[in-house]
Amino acid sequence: MLGAAFIQLALWMREQYFCTVYDAMRVMLPAGLWFSLKDCWRIAPEVDQEAAYKAAGSDLLAQKLVEMLFANHGWAELGKIRMAFGTADPGPALRMLAQKGVIVQEASAARGVNDKSQQIAVLVMDPGEAMAALASKRKRAPLQYAVGEALCAMGEVSAKELCYFTGASMSTLKSLERQGILALSKQEVYRRPSLPEVEQAEVVTVTLNAEQQMAYESLLELTKAGNGAAALLYGVTGSGKTQIYLKLIQALLEKGKTALVMVPEIALTPQLMRIFSAHFGHEVAILHSSLSSGERCDEWKRICRGEAKVVVGTRSAVFAPLPDLGIIIIDEEQEPSYKSGQNPRYHAREVARYRCYKAGALLLLGSATPSVHTMYHARRGEYSLVSLRRRFNEQGLPQVTVVDMREELRRGNGGCISAELAQRLWQTVERGEQAILFLNRRGAHRMVSCGECGEAPTCPRCSVHLTYHSANRRLMCHYCGFSQPLPERCPVCGGLLNFVGAGTQKVEEELQGLMPGVSVLRMDADTISATHSHEKLLKQFQKEKIPILLGTQMVAKGLDFENVTLVGAISADQTLYTGDIYAGERTFSLLAQVAGRAGRGNKVGQAIIQTLTPDHEVIQCAARQDYDSFYRQEIMLREIRDLPPCNDMFVFCASGLEETAVLQACLCLRENVTMAMSQGIYAGVPYRLLGPAAAPVAKVNDRYRYRLILNAKNTKNMRQLTAHLLRQAQTDKKNRGVALFADVNPVE
Repeated sequence: MLGAAFIQLALWMREQYFCTVYDAMRVMLPAGLWFSLKDCWRIAPEVDQEAAYKAAGSDLLAQKLVEMLFANHGWAELGKIRMAFGTADPGPALRMLAQKGVIVQEASAARGVNDKSQQIAVLVMDPGEAMAALASKRKRAPLQYAVGEALCAMGEVSAKELCYFTGASMSTLKSLERQGILALSKQEVYRRPSLPEVEQAEVVTVTLNAEQQMAYESLLELTKAGNGAAALLYGVTGSGKTQIYLKLIQALLEKGKTALVMVPEIALTPQLMRIFSAHFGHEVAILHSSLSSGERCDEWKRICRGEAKVVVGTRSAVFAPLPDLGIIIIDEEQEPSYKSGQNPRYHAREVARYRCYKAGALLLLGSATPSVHTMYHARRGEYSLVSLRRRFNEQGLPQVTVVDMREELRRGNGGCISAELAQRLWQTVERGEQAILFLNRRGAHRMVSCGECGEAPTCPRCSVHLTYHSANRRLMCHYCGFSQPLPERCPVCGGLLNFVGAGTQKVEEELQGLMPGVSVLRMDADTISATHSHEKLLKQFQKEKIPILLGTQMVAKGLDFENVTLVGAISADQTLYTGDIYAGERTFSLLAQVAGRAGRGNKVGQAIIQTLTPDHEVIQCAARQDYDSFYRQEIMLREIRDLPPCNDMFVFCASGLEETAVLQACLCLRENVTMAMSQGIYAGVPYRLLGPAAAPVAKVNDRYRYRLILNAKNTKNMRQLTAHLLRQAQTDKKNRGVALFADVNPVE
């Protein structure tokens, strides 16, 4: 199913991401196409039922096994045999019958999802002749006549629909088949995901303003070059990047090319799908993890067969088998979700760059807050840089107010909502407009602690405090899923418990107290459960004009609601002091993006940023929507600290059930790295080695985690050395029970 181009891609991924070719190929295919091998037992050829029972003798289990196999057409999977035997072990009976030559063991391959098909009824003679042949049956067999009449009008139709509309049964159709009037055949049917409803008003011709037109023409020229170019479309929030995407795709479709559009979150897919469906209809396919295995498999087949020309999807959609690829668009390219956290640990941007280079297509990275990595390469001339400095409707950017929460505390307000934000919320609701509130923490409270002894409940399997969820009054771990009821008092000393750090549930409760009667819609991982519920919640917010949408980072980007005029960022600095090297970049992006959700229509937007550190450079740059100043400060810090993108970072990770063994594996790996970097072609290569040190969360699900960090340029020689050291550590008997892997420039 995968051609030479994807085999080359798998070989490239093996060298880049320290995985096997099998791992690379596996991630390219939808799970429904994977084959699994299963052990089966079959009655041997020329062994009849009488001989089989004779061989079983008085052994009751052997008799039961023979009976089961003959009842199942002579064979059965080992798993089903074990289920049928319950607590009894079928092993002795299997071995005994196998030794006597009654049964043989085989391996069968089964696909994860089978093709869906339906029966089609096709008229096989001239309509006039068919009606003449059925004329005598008009009164004697009215159902046969009705089927023939319907089929003469349509020629070919689903057998199920034909029976439904005529009241006939399949036996009637089979009777007509025997008479030679129609033929029944099977036809594959695609399982399509439900697409968003498209209103007629949304089907409009894309019209660009002068700035958009200049950007479009520049990018169109790059597509004509056919040399695998890459470009960054850097446009402020609401500048109309999506309209440029549509125009470019339309131009490429007219040339017989195809297009791939990627988004970081499933929550963004419905809005984008609605837009693309309005313009390209059934030529659009969708790929993301919320689809069923059958839907994902069938969408993949549509793409592979050239029936879908435009694909919209999340990270794994980068492997969509589009023929004649013309462009790959990565929207909100700064998002860390484009980097896989599982083997193979690929970055969709890098895979897309490789595919575009090989296909002579354009890679277009779009963002209002580009990643430092992408802007660094754009300013070095490796990517073309195209900018949009104004909103497409000529509206100004939101007016941003920074609220110092320390002052709120001094005034006696210990809640999550400042007086300024509460007042603006009331004004917004009274005007019939809507607001979005952003807090990047779900649950009610980050943790609980005893006011007497300071004891704070922690997860028994992970090195984190348990988060309190008020909806079910339980303490929960967001890493392994462990939960326990909230104790009435401290289990250690019996003291009263204090609640620390607010989450979305706590903010929802506070809003209900501050604004009684005002509807609040909460959108986080606890409210998103069923398939497509992202879409349902967002549609409910838009259609029902719910005054306030409260959520985590899934409400911070990509959403476009004309009636939203106020945005509030609660606890804006909580991601700023995590110790992550990307903390500043991530905080700036989230704040600038969420502020950009306001005022996207014809009304003026406002944004409130609540923080305990209002003078921090990142907060100030985000408030001014000043990406250029933020970038200058951030790249200077990266250069001083020799961090990506100025240098590369190879991270060796080890995990296991025994902390001592994990740490010992890292120490041994460090010795091997130091020795290798002093010899041969690596001698004199500048590098810096840090660790081993525990991961930020040292234990997850009873597994301890340690890391070793090697700062060096990402060259072919360094990747080969990394792969060699990794294989050496993995095959070392001392590291038995320890899992090891390597990653380049991780985003977490």
